[in-house]
Amino acid sequence: MVSVTVWNEFRHEREDEAAREQYPDGIHETIAESLEDRGFETRTATLDEPEHGLTEEVLDETDVLTWWGHTAHDEVDDAIVDRVQERVLAGMGLLVLHSGHYSKIFKRLMGTSCSLKWREAEERERLWVVEPGHPIAEGLDERIELSESEMYGERFDVPAPDTLVFTSWFEGGEVFRSGCCYRRGAGRIFYFRPGHETYPAYHQPEIQRVLANAAEWAAPVDGPDPGFGERDPLESI
Repeated sequence: MVSVTVWNEFRHEREDEAAREQYPDGIHETIAESLEDRGFETRTATLDEPEHGLTEEVLDETDVLTWWGHTAHDEVDDAIVDRVQERVLAGMGLLVLHSGHYSKIFKRLMGTSCSLKWREAEERERLWVVEPGHPIAEGLDERIELSESEMYGERFDVPAPDTLVFTSWFEGGEVFRSGCCYRRGAGRIFYFRPGHETYPAYHQPEIQRVLANAAEWAAPVDGPDPGFGERDPLESI
């Protein structure tokens, strides 16, 4: 069973009525419940817990970490960012959601500003599956319709993804690379754009299916230990 830790700032849902109406127990609880219903072992962690809920013990038991942040990126302790980065490079999966593109951990792993255009106007989004053979797209139709979205627009200042699974079109005319796969070290990373705190994206079954597929894809895979450093020759020299 894949173990997923769902991390969230958990600020908007406590301070903003519109966000609280959508996610009364927090975005993290909605995501964790949807993953648990699909057979994952889940736990949650939030910014204001000791060590942001990401202790060594928690990460030891985490196959995939999901990350949602927005207003308090700067409050995340650099020591925790170091800890998460180390785990990703060693093989832990990382799903970065919506405004988590500006998180310290995502910018660290991408090595770029991760900036973009944005607009909050409750506009329609059409999320196109552009890589239908990818495991993250399994069981989906060729597009996902979201009736209310915050627009994110290009240019998205990230490295070219190893694989682009989704591209979004917005009612206002912009497009955006909304489903980007990366590998860093032994770890797999997926950035997924939908998920503004005042809109119901994480309640939508298709979005929940994407998150479940992504968690399965990003989970560590057992393989040989390549080893590093000086080695004796395998053959006589």
